[in-house]
Amino acid sequence: MTSQQNDKSLASSNCIEEATRLQVLDDYHILDTDPDIAFDRITKLASDIFDVPIALVSMVDEGRQWFKSAIGLEDRETPRDIAFCDHTIRNNEPMIVPDARADERFSTNPLVTGAPKIRFYAGAPLQTNDGHTLGTLCIIDNRLRHDFGDRQMEQLQDLADIVMAELDLRKTILERDQLQRMLDKALNYANVAVWELDTTTDQVKWAGAAAEIWGSDVSEALVSGDDAFERIVKEDLGQVQAAIEAARQSDQSYSAEFRINHPEKGMRWLAGHGNFDMNDGVALLSGVNFDITEVKQQQALSELLTRELHHRMRNLFATMRAIITLTRQASTSIEDYIERVEGRLKALHRAQSVLLNADFLSGSIHALMKEMSDAYPRIKWQGEQHSLSENAMVALSLILNELATNAVKYGALSNRAGGVKFDWTVSTTADDGTQELQFVWQEHDGPPIKNPPSKSSFGTQLIERSVRDNLGGRLERDWNIQGLICRIAMPLK
Repeated sequence: MTSQQNDKSLASSNCIEEATRLQVLDDYHILDTDPDIAFDRITKLASDIFDVPIALVSMVDEGRQWFKSAIGLEDRETPRDIAFCDHTIRNNEPMIVPDARADERFSTNPLVTGAPKIRFYAGAPLQTNDGHTLGTLCIIDNRLRHDFGDRQMEQLQDLADIVMAELDLRKTILERDQLQRMLDKALNYANVAVWELDTTTDQVKWAGAAAEIWGSDVSEALVSGDDAFERIVKEDLGQVQAAIEAARQSDQSYSAEFRINHPEKGMRWLAGHGNFDMNDGVALLSGVNFDITEVKQQQALSELLTRELHHRMRNLFATMRAIITLTRQASTSIEDYIERVEGRLKALHRAQSVLLNADFLSGSIHALMKEMSDAYPRIKWQGEQHSLSENAMVALSLILNELATNAVKYGALSNRAGGVKFDWTVSTTADDGTQELQFVWQEHDGPPIKNPPSKSSFGTQLIERSVRDNLGGRLERDWNIQGLICRIAMPLK
């Protein structure tokens, strides 16, 4: 490797080292901060010990030297290219200049030829544990000094190490505070309240999302354990206190779920977890709280839906059993039995499909009529959207199935010209203001009807019982010569 290549390699290495040093200096967040008495004490002590008018804690930035503390100098910074401390930084070791006017490096320096007329300089590097020099602790005199030897430099370095320890402490505190802020943000985002209970003084400290979970007044109103206990719902307080005492006696974790009276949100469910720690003989219970109200609500809803599903399944099987049994008794042949059972089971399926696509508890009349239109395209329907309970939905589906089946066999749907109009409206009775749903099934252009049926079939009985028992309504039928008109009225709940 040539000499020129060596020079380029060395320059590149120095640039990388300097960039790293500047980044480390930036990580200390010390530049351009306010004066600090901790550093001023050290520079004053250095001025007194070494009997000099000027003592500085100097940080060497990219283009300047900046003074964190300055005794005997009003300027807060000077350009780096005239800074004595820059030489200390570059050499990374203590430097003594007994007579600046006689030193070719500084004899023409404006800080020597002009104010503050530096004659003597001694600087000790401020070095991090991993070897990066941030600046110096330096002392300056405007008179020649040949009395500054190894012992004095050792003392100056000791003071520089104290400055560095103060810088490290300050950096640790800043990092701790930054981590605390990050933790607080994370706890707030995660909606976690953090607390610490001193069981001797009964004092509580709060952090994280405590104001969100316990109430916006948490820092003023809940300063003691008793204050927090008063916010817990009375019925749950005993088991919370018992869980805390059990954790204390057994040296195990504390865990409980309980309700509180939140001042802004009303009753809320919280989960609490914590552990006891001993600190100088004082038992501290530290823990967290989570708002589990939505989880509890989902559990309650799931239990409700499960019970409702079991209830529906029992009703469904009972209905299917009744249909199969009664259809068998009324059928004239095995083919007739299969056909009628299949049609009625399809009616049940239509009702269940509508219910399953909603909330299990109710279903849309529009959704049911769309299912009917798919099975019987010549049934035209019109009416406003309304929801019916599960029982009413099953009943209406069975009623429509019986009407449609009879229309296909004997009525308007038995020929190509006929059709059915199915409409419904809401009306209010004059007596008590109760609203009713009024359905009208009207067949047209079917075979002329001369007389109503001579006897009541099982399908007719099914319609009558469903209207009366399941819908709590009224039924009227008119065997008009143009086709059957069936009117059903039921309370709108």
